[in-house]
Amino acid sequence: MAKYSTGSGGGDDGGDACELCGTESASLRKANVAGAQLHVCSDCEPMGANRHKDEKKRDQQEGSRGEPQNRKKRAAQNTAKLMESNEPDTDWVEGAEYDEDSLPYLVSGYGDRVTEARQDAGLTTEEVAEELDVDEDDLLAVEEGRAIRADVGGAIIAKLEDRFGIELAE
Repeated sequence: MAKYSTGSGGGDDGGDACELCGTESASLRKANVAGAQLHVCSDCEPMGANRHKDEKKRDQQEGSRGEPQNRKKRAAQNTAKLMESNEPDTDWVEGAEYDEDSLPYLVSGYGDRVTEARQDAGLTTEEVAEELDVDEDDLLAVEEGRAIRADVGGAIIAKLEDRFGIELAE
């Protein structure tokens, strides 16, 4: 029987050739392959829809070379496990209100305003960062006009406005 037949050529477990690969076999089984009922050998049977549940589960977990399949699904499961864990995430600061710390609309030239105010006060970026208890990289991002790209929080802008008496947000 030719490969990829429509299943019209016998093979009722009494011997014949697999309708998928053409292998001669005495033990063909019926399998639903892409909607067609075919007589297939044991090697091609995993392609059918009527496989044993354990085989399906194993095939989903391992590829043909024992490699894991469906990386996105496993990544999502791992993320869910992490989110369910009771261990605190080290990136989150306790007591911070992240949803309320969004960056406000900033005035044009906000970076120059901060730089000028800091220099007028005779302070370095390191001194201001230490005094306000903010990351110096965030302060530099504000001064360089890239607060949005650096994902600087609105709390830093508010601290700079209070410290130097300047307006940075619209």
